[in-house]
Amino acid sequence: MKAFILAAGLGSRFGEITNDKPKALVQLNGQALLGRLINYLKGQGFDHFLVNIHHHGQMVVDYLKNNKNFDVHIEISDERSELLDTGGAILKAHEFFKGNDPVLIHNVDIISEVNLKKMLSYHINNNTLATLCVRKRDTDRSLVFDDKMVLKGWKNKKTDEYKWVDAPLSNYLSLAYSGIYFADPGFPDQLTLTGKFSIIDGWLTLAMPDQIKGYMDNSEKWFDVGTREKLQIAETYLKS
Repeated sequence: MKAFILAAGLGSRFGEITNDKPKALVQLNGQALLGRLINYLKGQGFDHFLVNIHHHGQMVVDYLKNNKNFDVHIEISDERSELLDTGGAILKAHEFFKGNDPVLIHNVDIISEVNLKKMLSYHINNNTLATLCVRKRDTDRSLVFDDKMVLKGWKNKKTDEYKWVDAPLSNYLSLAYSGIYFADPGFPDQLTLTGKFSIIDGWLTLAMPDQIKGYMDNSEKWFDVGTREKLQIAETYLKS
């Protein structure tokens, strides 16, 4: 199975920690985020990886080489000349998606216990182009779904800003995106935006808008460890 790890971010929320290293190599309980995620996904049956790089990208390349690619097949999507954001990264990596099987896309700074095999089965059984892992948690920015869990929009609670796929809804589910999704091989070809863009904007303007659904994750553990404070919370939880 294939997994695309989004690891090219600047890691600016970490402050000075990422002045001399990429976010992917920030340590969580003595282990780099990237290595921890690869080992976790290996345990879930993934054996073919793509990792995108930008900030201190050569350090990621060297890290993987020094760890013998964790005994799996790993390719690099090099964004050192231009950071393409989460949507542009998919377009650049379109060749990686080719084949017959869905691809997992996973942010490098997400720690979770989501059952990926169950999520993949949900994705396949619903015959969707993309399946987004979502949770009920407090957040200023969330995705909007109808009662069939079809993606219909995005909202910013703090500014009361909305973006809709088509007509606005009066009754909807507001759920937080978890930084994990499955996409079919044809997904990059359905994106209508080009260049550098957020994948959320890509989802909302997709050529096949009714082909994106949400998957509810109710597992106990989920962490976005993209800041020093959140990293410390995760470290304390995992140690206990």
